[in-house]
Amino acid sequence: MSGNDIIVSLDIGTSKVRAIIGEVTNGAINIIGVGSTDSEGIRKGAIVDIDQTIQSIRNAIEHAERMVGIQISEVYVGITGSHISLQSSHGVVAVQKEDREIGDEDIERVIQAAKVIALPPEREIIGVVPKEFVVDGQEGISDPRGMIGVRLEVHSTIITGAKTSIHNLIRVVEKSELKVAGLILMPIASGFLALSKDEKSIGTVLVDIGAGASTISVFEEGNIVATSTLPIGGEYVTSDISIGLRTQMEIAEKIKLKYGCALIEDSAADQIFKVARIGSNVDKEFSQIDLANIIEPRAQEIFQLIRAEVERIGYGHLTGGYVLTGGTVSMPGMLAVAQMELPSSVRIATPDFIGVRDPSYTNGVGIIQYVHRHMKNRNSSFSKSGNKSTKVQSTSTKKAGWFDKVKEWIKELI
Repeated sequence: MSGNDIIVSLDIGTSKVRAIIGEVTNGAINIIGVGSTDSEGIRKGAIVDIDQTIQSIRNAIEHAERMVGIQISEVYVGITGSHISLQSSHGVVAVQKEDREIGDEDIERVIQAAKVIALPPEREIIGVVPKEFVVDGQEGISDPRGMIGVRLEVHSTIITGAKTSIHNLIRVVEKSELKVAGLILMPIASGFLALSKDEKSIGTVLVDIGAGASTISVFEEGNIVATSTLPIGGEYVTSDISIGLRTQMEIAEKIKLKYGCALIEDSAADQIFKVARIGSNVDKEFSQIDLANIIEPRAQEIFQLIRAEVERIGYGHLTGGYVLTGGTVSMPGMLAVAQMELPSSVRIATPDFIGVRDPSYTNGVGIIQYVHRHMKNRNSSFSKSGNKSTKVQSTSTKKAGWFDKVKEWIKELI
């Protein structure tokens, strides 16, 4: 990257669609624009209505554009869900240069060799994450470029997903008149932002609790080693409030955001609010304690299910403990409940940027940081002159298919 560059992330969630604009200046990232809108057409992290999802994306993008005064043409899109799976792979190639110096083309070939795996017809490779390179038997190499060798190997993690989910995600973004610059696995992006190098090395569980789903990601020895998605999240708390107070879901969500507390002992009896009840013309008064009596049992259940799932996949006793992120953990008392229900240390990760200091922005900001770190040679779609920003048109008029875009993303990653 040279000069000022713009990176835009798109996080399509169950409750919100967020577009975040990051500007890279002299190697430092500044968040200069944020667009957030209510998500329509998404249920439990999956697209169920393409037209509604397209409109939500457009609203978020337009909001971000108005903040900064630029036109967004391409975005890096976060992808996650229960259809995502990880598997290990191994690639081997011979170094082709006469002087045996390993270059970019050798790394690209060994990555392509690692991608030669048997996959069911309904699945597709999203990305390849190298864990380590091996040069002539020497292990533990993170970047072999410039080294001398005859045989180059890579031990990598192959990220795969369901073709239909990948197609639908790319389709809604392209129908929103945007180019998909790359698909980024959100647990990797959020882990890049939320976890320290030591936490990823000793073993840590990253838990992203969203509205419709909770994504569990396990990092060990510096890499993601497992991921799982549970269909539980903040919407279940909202549903309990709606039933317990006999009110509409929309009102229950507003009450949760304004008065919600996940721990009964931390709630206040003098926090009183009125609720319009279904089937009644008279509002009824409730206290924050009444609300906490509804929320705390559900919060306990969420963390109990998370703990059980971590143990099921075989990582119940990691040294680094748990790191929480996602909009749901912003509620007062959630950290205290997590510390009671989870077996080891727990903390909440929040982006340290002005305007996005909230766990709900971890994915979006993480994508920007990940792209900046791993895709530095990408071509920018923006240039800035004076007070106006102009969109730079691509020299190629041929519209690339989704497979070509994923392929190009892999090349840029390497």
